[in-house]
Amino acid sequence: MSTPKEELVELILNNKKAFSKKKSELNDEIDLSEAELSLCSLDGMDLSDIDFSGATFAESSLVDVNFSNCDLTSADFSRCRIEECDFSGCILNGTNFSYATLNFCNFNEADMAGCVLNEAELTDSDFTTSENLSACRFDEGTIWPDNEKLPEDFDSTYNYDLSSLQDDEENSQNQGYEY
Repeated sequence: MSTPKEELVELILNNKKAFSKKKSELNDEIDLSEAELSLCSLDGMDLSDIDFSGATFAESSLVDVNFSNCDLTSADFSRCRIEECDFSGCILNGTNFSYATLNFCNFNEADMAGCVLNEAELTDSDFTTSENLSACRFDEGTIWPDNEKLPEDFDSTYNYDLSSLQDDEENSQNQGYEY
């Protein structure tokens, strides 16, 4: 017998101990995909190994939350204040951290492909062994941690991706072709 998503979300938001107990009782994978957790405040919670794909945490305050090994594909963390959270081993494909502040977070072995970090402040977060960081989206407003907390092959000064490519009108109009 599975627990409805709404009940689990309610426990996360209002009863941390009851959620921890329920999580330990559930042997099957917990599916909280597309859960609505915006504007919440979570502190010291174990949310590891949960499917949060498509979930919304926008404008929340998250402190010391363990998201390790979660599927956070296309989750929305925009404008969040995130401190000392563990995202190690997460799937962060298409996850939106735009305008978020992420301090002292662990992103080791997280798959960052397609992750959106526009205007994000990543001070003191650890990306050393993150995967596909060069396939994330960021802009000149993204504040990166020091180089020793980034993968060796990552260049944080390069901020152009396929979505920013523009047609060069002069080259496309003046090719010298005659019809």
